[in-house]
Amino acid sequence: MILFELRCAQHHHFEAWFRDGAAYESQAAAGAIACPVCGDSAVSKAPMAPRLVHSRGEPAPPDPDRVAGEVRRALLQIKKQVEANCDYVGDRFPEEARRIHYGETETRPIYGEATRAEAHDLTEEGVTVCPLPWIGDAN
Repeated sequence: MILFELRCAQHHHFEAWFRDGAAYESQAAAGAIACPVCGDSAVSKAPMAPRLVHSRGEPAPPDPDRVAGEVRRALLQIKKQVEANCDYVGDRFPEEARRIHYGETETRPIYGEATRAEAHDLTEEGVTVCPLPWIGDAN
């Protein structure tokens, strides 16, 4: 097995495992490899830094760009799940969360905007909220 760092035409970086170099080449030629961020199948190998080991046998610290890319992909997946499964209520979030909590409207998952103070007040009232870092879709 071999791990390749790949890059799509939109310059998203990601990693993928292959049986060997020939397996990568045949899958890439068939368009069978897709970017997990945007779905683009025009991928190529990205330059890879060797994984160095310190003299004490400790692995080298993780590459900050790779970690940032992984975090971004995870946040985009969270965002997609929230958008697909919750109702957007915009800046009415605090009001709508209270209405749901107190049984004044149907129970359903919602998302929207609230200030830190509003989120704090909701939590103090016993309303369950989960602030999320919301990122844009663009690079």
